Amino acid sequence: MAAQYQVAFAGEVKGIGLFAAGPWNCARGSRQLALQDCANASTSAPPVPLLLETLRALAATGAVAPTALLADDRVWIFRGTRDSRVVAPVTDALVKFYRALLMPAQITTVFAVPAGHGLPTLANAPSVACGDSAAPYLNACAYDGAGEMLQAITARNGGELDTPPTPQTDSTGPATGRLLHFDQRPYDPTGQLGPTGYLYVPELCRAAAAHCQLHIAFHGCQQGSDAIGQTFVRAAGYNRWAATYHLVVLYPQVAPSRALPFNPLGCWDWWGYTGANYTSRSAPQLAAVHAMVEALALTPER
Repeated sequence: MAAQYQVAFAGEVKGIGLFAAGPWNCARGSRQLALQDCANASTSAPPVPLLLETLRALAATGAVAPTALLADDRVWIFRGTRDSRVVAPVTDALVKFYRALLMPAQITTVFAVPAGHGLPTLANAPSVACGDSAAPYLNACAYDGAGEMLQAITARNGGELDTPPTPQTDSTGPATGRLLHFDQRPYDPTGQLGPTGYLYVPELCRAAAAHCQLHIAFHGCQQGSDAIGQTFVRAAGYNRWAATYHLVVLYPQVAPSRALPFNPLGCWDWWGYTGANYTSRSAPQLAAVHAMVEALALTPER
């Protein structure tokens, strides 16, 4: 979902971190292809040339941003060596997708951590064992996934960090800032998101003591608040780095559903369950999150 947001609104995005994911539009609107090409890739791997062709065609119509606006982005890609759900050929296709659009120096890959399917963290609780693929999909790997990703993609005050970055707190302590909740319903006319979203605001951002940018943290399947409460928004590792990188962190939440649209695991729509235009700027979920971003008045110009 992060890649879909980046592609749709490329002019507003400067960096992206992808954990255990396939390339943009991997499923091509098909649940069957999502299982075949984007998960275990038992039959085939995602067809990167076709995905790029589709991307350029959509950009030509204005459904997504012009691909030239991706050119200055930084991309960080993680896959654990014990991830059996998103296997290596799928992640390899993700790398190939970005190499067709960016210079190699803009892409960082991390493929050596013995993690299962999830986001690697430093803390033991509430994480699962590093090699597991189980809820809450936060893996205790003695590896700071969120911190490493933010270091790779984020510039502070318009330039590189001039000193080695340090977090606000240790790996288990609370970050100094405020975790706010807000009503998502005004941004979500189709009713596909949960009623409540979250926003982490460091004190220096709240007090306007620094120019702060926005990082959107999309949770994974079975990682939303309906499944694990506030575990992801508190323990994924973003908050402890937010002040260091002058970031406000937005945690939008999608709701699980057993009716139409069928989304029992509470996944963001990366395969088309909301309709054929699920990758476009006008897609219900992408448009809802973008409306939140606009309401925060956090754009590259401000």
